[in-house]
Order: sequence, then structure tokens, then C-alpha cells
Amino acid sequence: MEKVTVITSRTVVINQADVDTDQIVPARFLTTTTRVGLGKALFADWRYDKTGAPRPDFVLNTPAAAGCQVLVAGNNFGCGSSREHAPWALLDYGIRAVISTGIADIFRGNSLKNGLVPVIVDAATHAWLIANPGAEVTVDVEQRHVKLPDGRTVEFPIDGFARYCLLNGVDQLGFLLNQSDAITRFEQGRAWQP
Repeated sequence: MEKVTVITSRTVVINQADVDTDQIVPARFLTTTTRVGLGKALFADWRYDKTGAPRPDFVLNTPAAAGCQVLVAGNNFGCGSSREHAPWALLDYGIRAVISTGIADIFRGNSLKNGLVPVIVDAATHAWLIANPGAEVTVDVEQRHVKLPDGRTVEFPIDGFARYCLLNGVDQLGFLLNQSDAITRFEQGRAWQP
């Protein structure tokens, strides 16, 4: 996992509540066990018509969305099933953070474990972001805040261990593997008998 400390980007807005993981990446794309190329499946049923041609009116298909790394989404983003493919698809597409007033718990956990930063903000900040698509924001994981174009900063909650992993570019398994010497010392010091 890459280190994630600060993300500065223009925003792309999908202002729809209750976007579930099947909308983020439809079930027919879940046969893969690799993350590479999954960005093409991101919002596939919304991005493409029945022939596979891009829908020009869908926000991710517009020139304004090109290069945006921060998605501003409606409330309860990522609800539904627990598929890890949803954050994989967002990351492979180029999204590094999702900002909303509510992000589903399992999706939030899967995101943090894979390097996608879920940011929950207050309703007023969210309304401003929705009304100003393309605004350049800075998501600062170390400081736990989002900086808006006018200089205001808005704090967001993030689990301490998940924050540590993001800042150090290590997933949970990598963290445990980095502790192997301490684990071995502990095990050797125990008076355990089979």
C-alpha cells in the first residue's frame, strides 16, 4: 500500500444518496482477484450504455472529471454488500478520497485497509462541496482535516490505527509482519507447555 499523507485535488460530485457497492462496481465484475483494471468497471451501469459506449452525460465521462482524485458523494455512500472490489475500483480509477456526510461502515473499513480515505464532514460543508464541483480541496490525513479553497479547515474522524497504516503505507498484514521480532520474543518468553 502506498503512503497516504496529503491529497490535493479538484473534486468530482455524485450527489446521490444510498449509493451501494453494486452500483459502485456491479456484481458481474467480481470474478477478478486483482485490482488492476477494475477502474473500468467503476459505476459501469451508469457510465456506459447497453452497447458499452460511454454516456456523455455521466459526470465521470466529462472533461471536468479528468484527473479528479476526490469524490464528493451523497449520504450513506458504499452501503450494501461488503465487496472489497468497490474501493479497489475507485482506487484503480484514480479516486483517493471520498467525502460525504455518511459512509457505510463496512465500506469505510475496506477503504481504509486499501488506501482510500473516507472523509465524513458536516452537512454545511457537504452542501458547499456539492454546490461547487471542481473545487480544489486538500485532504490531510496527518492533520485529520479537509482544507477548502477559502482556507477553512474542517476536521474529520479517522481511526488511529487506520491513520497510522495510511501514513506509513502499510496494511494490517504488513503491520503484523513488521512486528515479527517482538512477537517471536514474546512467544519465546512465555512458559507455555503443550
